[in-house]
Amino acid sequence: MRRFIRRTAAAAGAAALAVIGMIGFYGRGLPNSYYLPDGKDIAVDSVFSVTSRKMSQGSEEDRLVNGSFTNGEGSGSRTLLLFDTFPIKEVTASEVRRPQLVAGGRAFGIKLMTDGVMVVGLEDIESSCPASDCGIRIGDVITEIDGQTVTTNKKVSEIIGSTKGRPCSVSFSRGGKERTATLTPVYSGGTYKAGMWVRDSSAGIGTLTFYDPESKAFGGLGHPICDSDTKQPMPISHGTVGNVKITGCTRSEHGEPGQLLGEFTSPEAAGSISLNISEGVFGRLDEAPAGESVPLGYKQEAEYGPAEILSTLDGGDPERYSIEIENIDLSDSASHDMVIHVTDEDLIERAGGIVQGMSGSPIIQNGRLIGAVTHVFVDDPTRGYAIFAEKMYYSGKEQAP
Repeated sequence: MRRFIRRTAAAAGAAALAVIGMIGFYGRGLPNSYYLPDGKDIAVDSVFSVTSRKMSQGSEEDRLVNGSFTNGEGSGSRTLLLFDTFPIKEVTASEVRRPQLVAGGRAFGIKLMTDGVMVVGLEDIESSCPASDCGIRIGDVITEIDGQTVTTNKKVSEIIGSTKGRPCSVSFSRGGKERTATLTPVYSGGTYKAGMWVRDSSAGIGTLTFYDPESKAFGGLGHPICDSDTKQPMPISHGTVGNVKITGCTRSEHGEPGQLLGEFTSPEAAGSISLNISEGVFGRLDEAPAGESVPLGYKQEAEYGPAEILSTLDGGDPERYSIEIENIDLSDSASHDMVIHVTDEDLIERAGGIVQGMSGSPIIQNGRLIGAVTHVFVDDPTRGYAIFAEKMYYSGKEQAP
């Protein structure tokens, strides 16, 4: 009898330790806030059951979420529960109306003008670099020189040349902090120079993720447009969307991602870009794009297993390709939300998997827009990273000017 009691106590202790370990695991791995569409409660696709219990109801002000009034009964604090019993942690929940969005998949052209000019290179002029000597570094964004606003490469050259070697003030930003410096141009090759290369614009091709018929807003790419030299997000003053025609596709190979090839079909803009942020590029389209209307999917609704992406590899309409969602990271500290694996033989045959330019291709799972492709694995182009569509949609709304 004593042996039985000891074994029972040991088993109970082991079970308790296992539960404590799972609580710690889920506490770190699950987010601290949720959107609840259509009055649904929190339920996470997981090996073990994770549900929630309502703690308190939010105020009327709390229940006005991104301009969408709901009855608010589901908004407020909740406790996440393991096996419907063991508390994991308290989280916030905001009840929202699930939007209907037009799923993208079409390639579109992007033209951005920087907010100032970005320093992309430094060089010595007559054995020294004036820009480097005064503290300017690659990646800095210059907004004023000698009290004059600069937005183009040409303007920078004109102002530096007009100084005749006189020291001039330079206003620039680095990491979101404003700085000033005094630069003394050096005479070389018949003019005065600062010893820096700057960029004032960027253009490329990406894929549209969604269009919101109610606001005419769109989201695309799922990641920011970065400068090709500094690899830093371009700080934009404004941008435009253009129609493009895909003319071909360079196939991805192990160690070398391919890319979509295309050209702008018209100099006329088809829309405007107002945001270039970590979740993608956002703006408005002049006309609604063709496409299927689907409900927005939320992060807790993402599931391991089969899904589809919509993408364009030629001049035709977007096509559906099968994928598997292999990993989901719901944590607030996640660097990437999902890992996807292309399983569609046609896409692998034609493109080798994911190629550059497919960023923004919408991911459809269970009839919902659950995410968007963002990056390709260099060593395995059949795999890549993806972002939650929820994150794109609400980040674009919250940060829209």
